[in-house]
Amino acid sequence: MDPLLQILRENASLRPAQLSAMLGIPETEVVARIKKFEEEQVILGYRTILNEEKLSSEKVRAVIEVKITPERGGGFDRLAERIAKYSEVQSCYLMSGTYDLMVLLEGSSLREVATFVSEKLATIQGVLSTSTHFILKPYKQQGVLIRQETPEGRLAVTP
Repeated sequence: MDPLLQILRENASLRPAQLSAMLGIPETEVVARIKKFEEEQVILGYRTILNEEKLSSEKVRAVIEVKITPERGGGFDRLAERIAKYSEVQSCYLMSGTYDLMVLLEGSSLREVATFVSEKLATIQGVLSTSTHFILKPYKQQGVLIRQETPEGRLAVTP
């Protein structure tokens, strides 16, 4: 992988001048390469990872296993793309194993997620079954530990 992409994957907030210094190339070249990666859709977007526990947000997240019937001439793609277009869907992946799609969903309540599954997702022609798993607590997200361990002092001596 391109070293510039590796650095941006770890920290997309670095400025071109910082990237230039890290890579030992001119800043104008860094800017041009980033622009080219964006135009070629190698870079699709930039995201910030938030610690939801420190925010007042009460989002409900779920992982949904979906079994579908592949379409003639389109396989899994058309149905997966249709599901991925819903605003509630954060991610959608084709999987190997006992189910076909893994859908990561976000809603404002358990009822909202349940309604999405029962009224939108499960009613799509070609969806055979769903299994919903609610995310209770994240420990690591996109390679980032959510809660950093605090260094403990000396262990207490007990008799």
